[in-house]
Amino acid sequence: MEECAPGGCLIELCIQLSIIMVGKQLIQNNVFEIGIPKLKKLIRAWKGKGISLEEREEQRARPPQQWNLDYTLVPFEGLTPEYMEMIIQFGFVSLFVASFPLAPLFALLNNVIEIRLDAKKFVTELRRPDAVQAKDIGIWYNILSGMGKFSVIINAFVISFTSDFIPRLVYQYMYSQTGTMHGFIDHTLSHFNVSNFRPGNAPTSSYLSETTVCRYKDYREPPWSAEAYQFSKTYWAVLAARLAFVILFQNLVMFLSLLVAWVIPDVPKNISEQLKREKTLLVDVFLREEKEKFHLLQSLFSSKDLPSQGHPDTAHFRTLPLGLSQGLGQPPGGEGGESRVRCRAASFSQFTRQMSMSPSNNAGRQMSMSPSNDAARHTAV
Repeated sequence: MEECAPGGCLIELCIQLSIIMVGKQLIQNNVFEIGIPKLKKLIRAWKGKGISLEEREEQRARPPQQWNLDYTLVPFEGLTPEYMEMIIQFGFVSLFVASFPLAPLFALLNNVIEIRLDAKKFVTELRRPDAVQAKDIGIWYNILSGMGKFSVIINAFVISFTSDFIPRLVYQYMYSQTGTMHGFIDHTLSHFNVSNFRPGNAPTSSYLSETTVCRYKDYREPPWSAEAYQFSKTYWAVLAARLAFVILFQNLVMFLSLLVAWVIPDVPKNISEQLKREKTLLVDVFLREEKEKFHLLQSLFSSKDLPSQGHPDTAHFRTLPLGLSQGLGQPPGGEGGESRVRCRAASFSQFTRQMSMSPSNNAGRQMSMSPSNDAARHTAV
């Protein structure tokens, strides 16, 4: 506290943050947003003037294409600088908002201006970026979340240790005789005997040469005490109150943030219900299509064109479980069971039947009945 001004450390921190938010964020960054791309564009145009005269005349003869104009723009270097700028701004606003309450207002003005400047920069100064699909902002969300939690602790310590908020409460409820702030200044001042100056540290000239005791702002024992200039009991009471305020403030803000997150979900309720309904409809459509496919296969095997029993190739395709067929609504046993075990071979059986009906493929029919092609037919299925 001795290094701070008489008004406290908050005034100095407020001045520093005002310079950063107004001078750096609002003026310097926005000037660089437009100035640096234009400067790079001028450098690239100056380097492009070194082409030969023939190439220059050829360029004048034909109109420039759009891709040639886009090539002269500054290459897109990614969104990392934009994210870093927002992270730094969010840190200044959230970590020290207790000392400079106008920081969010200047941050809002800066973002309103920067939206237009970034739009102009991306459209006229930079090449078209490659579109990449992303689920969210990635690791930047974790950085913002951690910085928000850390800012609660920082603001609690700033309010507690750099202001007279806690000492005033301690004096009013513990030491004041009337319950008011009357006598607070005298309570915060300690005594010092000028004869206790170390050799060479005493003031050489003073208009109050007869002064023997002076006062300074601190909680220490007086020089006539047995523990002279040691921390007094009031100091430890104020320190305990400050630490208790930090703990209480942190838990209160964390509870309120969790409460707000629970009251306002990330996905609205109507949208989540609509997503669940779409998933249910998608599953129903999929099951309906599978059921139609199964009925189509069953109708193919139940037709009179195929023999009901004794097909020589059905033994190789009896791979459909009986329970799966029953689950799709087919009765067990009988010819239905024989159709169930042959349902996976429907497309291949239909193909071989067409091949066998053509008179020009007798050799192919004999080859299809040979045992050496059973594995190939199974692979085709």
